[in-house]
Amino acid sequence: MLGEESEGGAVPPLRVAVVVGSTREGRVAERAGRWFAERAGERTGLELSIVDLLDFDFPARYPDRPTGPMREFAERVGDAEAYVVVTPEYNRSFPAVLKQAIDYAYDEWHAKPVGFVSYGYGSRGLYAVEQLRTVFTELHTVTLRNGVGLDLLEEGWADGERAVQRMLRQLLWWGLALREARAARPYVA
Repeated sequence: MLGEESEGGAVPPLRVAVVVGSTREGRVAERAGRWFAERAGERTGLELSIVDLLDFDFPARYPDRPTGPMREFAERVGDAEAYVVVTPEYNRSFPAVLKQAIDYAYDEWHAKPVGFVSYGYGSRGLYAVEQLRTVFTELHTVTLRNGVGLDLLEEGWADGERAVQRMLRQLLWWGLALREARAARPYVA
């Protein structure tokens, strides 16, 4: 299976950062992130880490020099080989804290795939994802065509199960292909 072995032996697991992109009180992001991570954790070939924006004490204003939390976030982004961004849709967009965090890294995002788990009422967070695609294109990432959209008006998220597996197949393929490409030659922005 893809990501499990090669001619030379075992392929190291793809390091995936699951970015929980909301800090709002009463947020669903933590539950959605945990729901996704449980399903993704069942798949071989992936090494997941949760990067919850609530765990970072980001400054209210962009400072002249990066703060410790800004550097730590950029390091976590740099250590990952692929990303899944968990985002709510607020007023047909994504949270400001998520944009702020994304901007704390730049080169660290380059030439890596990004998938999305979004949620909202009715729209499943798809408006937020479309705006995030534009942002991540500017950061030289590959955004996955298929994502996971969760409707908060529906009971349970059973219909998201197949979407998770489809997205993970794409994330693993792109993640391993881009890992090999970055190893063969440095990415030039």
